[in-house]
Amino acid sequence: MADLLIVGAGPVGLALALALKDSGLDIVLADARSREAVATDPRDLALAHGSRLTLQRLGMWDAFPKTAIEHIHISQQGGLGRTLIDAAEHGLPALGYVASAGALAAALRGAVDAAGIPVLDETQVTNLAPGAEDVVASLAKPGAIATTLHARLAACAEGGLRAGDTNVVERDYHQHALIAHVEAAGGHRRTAFERFTGEGPVALLPRGDGYALVHVARPDTADALLALDDAAYLERLQAHLGGRVRLTGVGPRLRYPLVLRYRRWAVGERTVWLGNAAQTLHPVAGQGFNLALRDVWALAAILRQAGTAPPRADAVAGTARAGHFDPGASALLQRYAASRELDRLGTIRFTDTLVRVFSNELAPLRHARGAALFALDALSPLRDFIARRMMFGARAWP
Repeated sequence: MADLLIVGAGPVGLALALALKDSGLDIVLADARSREAVATDPRDLALAHGSRLTLQRLGMWDAFPKTAIEHIHISQQGGLGRTLIDAAEHGLPALGYVASAGALAAALRGAVDAAGIPVLDETQVTNLAPGAEDVVASLAKPGAIATTLHARLAACAEGGLRAGDTNVVERDYHQHALIAHVEAAGGHRRTAFERFTGEGPVALLPRGDGYALVHVARPDTADALLALDDAAYLERLQAHLGGRVRLTGVGPRLRYPLVLRYRRWAVGERTVWLGNAAQTLHPVAGQGFNLALRDVWALAAILRQAGTAPPRADAVAGTARAGHFDPGASALLQRYAASRELDRLGTIRFTDTLVRVFSNELAPLRHARGAALFALDALSPLRDFIARRMMFGARAWP
């Protein structure tokens, strides 16, 4: 029997395995995708400064390429007000970084392999059946007979959230995101742009020699934008951004619908959900992966602490067995959930509020947004509050 089954060998699942590599736990990962598919994931990740610190603790920060964000320029189309957040103002080398999800996953996978932690590639976990002593995972691999695996704890780190699940809250933003790589005259100068429009934000994140683009629009507008040739699309995009940056080229465009989904409770019987399996956030402010990595580190810390603490005479039944602690014990999972509630729900609400307030063309809201951006630019304590929240989450404050 395994101590921990991690469902998903993407960046979140691999980071959890690496955080627990020398904990004494018997760990196994399973992923429905091939190793090559994970390593070629085309998405880009915005890594906050807090995520850099976590990846440094894992010994992975220097193992993959990334591009620093030293300045963030925030503005709204058709309205006054803008603010600029600088890393130097906060005594940091960068506010955040942009990296390829595939490159990060490939680096983490190499470290997991070196640690001797097994990964079952192209293996789908079709069902999890938790019981009093373990959780039974049903495994399916193409061309092979279905099997089962017993584990004391299952950590689900990949997979979407099912609509209609009573534990899942859902809000359809009626927006789609177009992502692409764009080039700009003069390069990016390590400056990210967040431009709010009536249909949603347009973000340019420094990536390599150009920018990673996230262009949010209504579904019908996204249809029209995808139908344009590159020159016509760049013209439309440039109109959104104004003269702050001059775009010169665009790569292939991909499209994703944007829906907020999150579990009310991210733990269950011998099961914990992390990353997109726990919450799927709007890309505004780039908080999704950073929240997931904070969850990973907190879970690993609680499991490590439980594994090194001596058994207590008043210990809750089930937290220790045969001289070895039980990582799936309810008391441990509830402790983890309680430790993450403030940051998790705070980040979800922060992101959701940004989307609803800034994707609205009502004149009073537009003027209020302008005033808020002016205030943010003028008041350094307020700027510091927003910057720290983006870098460290809601737990940055007591």
